[in-house]
Amino acid sequence: MVGLTSEQRQMLMDKLPDAANLALGALVFGQFLGDRPFSLLLGVTGAVGWVVVLAWAFWLGRRGRT
Repeated sequence: MVGLTSEQRQMLMDKLPDAANLALGALVFGQFLGDRPFSLLLGVTGAVGWVVVLAWAFWLGRRGRT
């Protein structure tokens, strides 16, 4: 596995919450814009994906400080 430099890790840590918010918005809030009924599975998937990506960003931040 290729290691990240501290600058690359910082950039990824800064941008991952934006990707998490995009996934949450698309899978949860985007359902209200369509013709289909609300899917609980997609909503839960979006919320879990949001938590996972944010946890990854926090993990990268913690790893960069050690």
